[in-house]
Amino acid sequence: MIVDGIDLAWCPGCGNFSIRNIIQTAIEELGLEKNKVVFVSGIGQAAKMPQYLGYSYFNGLHGRAIPAAFAIKASNPELVVIAEGGDGDMYGEGGNHFIHNIRRNPDIVHIVHNNMVYGLTKGQASPTSRSGFVTPVQVNGTIAEPFDAIAAAIALNASFAARAFALDREKSVGILKEAIKHKGYSLIDMLHTCVSFNKVNTNNWFKENTYYVDKDHDPENRSVAFETATSGDKIPLGIIYRGERPVYEEQLDIYSEDKSPLYMRTGNGEKLYKKLRG
Repeated sequence: MIVDGIDLAWCPGCGNFSIRNIIQTAIEELGLEKNKVVFVSGIGQAAKMPQYLGYSYFNGLHGRAIPAAFAIKASNPELVVIAEGGDGDMYGEGGNHFIHNIRRNPDIVHIVHNNMVYGLTKGQASPTSRSGFVTPVQVNGTIAEPFDAIAAAIALNASFAARAFALDREKSVGILKEAIKHKGYSLIDMLHTCVSFNKVNTNNWFKENTYYVDKDHDPENRSVAFETATSGDKIPLGIIYRGERPVYEEQLDIYSEDKSPLYMRTGNGEKLYKKLRG
């Protein structure tokens, strides 16, 4: 499908189109310099996103976007680093990195395209598939309970945990802007549809089974945030938790005085850096 002159390899109606628009709008509204933004992804339909945005990006192995994003941020803390990919990529293959990234708390944004199914590999259950979800592989329905990334993130003391719905562009843009501005690790669990392989969790299903936390919700109260994430039949949307923790790269001795990118520290790189900075 051709959009903005780019051949996007997604099915018509895929939620990834909405997420692409949300990302572009948030970055534009924040006025971020193009050469200061880097995307990192792994493998999957969602992981193709950086190729369709026009920013610098690193596309690596399945489930391995977070360590690459973490290294890029540590090497050049002036960059806005955004890791993004699907629920299988980030919570399945990349689940171990998801956990330990929260422990370290680097200043990166983590967007997870959560359509509750593996789209690239033709529709088997993902970590977030609902119990009983029937697929060509799970012919009698999934047995396991779905992985709740927001509850897990809050339990591990992530400094920012939010959930958005891709069809709600305005609110999703606002949530992403807050995630980018937040100092520390920011998770956005972005709900969206897979029109080809998930005929259960449709746009109407998400509308009927989600709700936004009200204005009285205190995102800085971790106990309340965890209760919100784990209670009730419907899925909460919005900024569920936001706290302050030391940021990993700011604690590295290599940045105690000099905040310049590591590759600019010696030799020709150092000369170029000083020339660019005047």
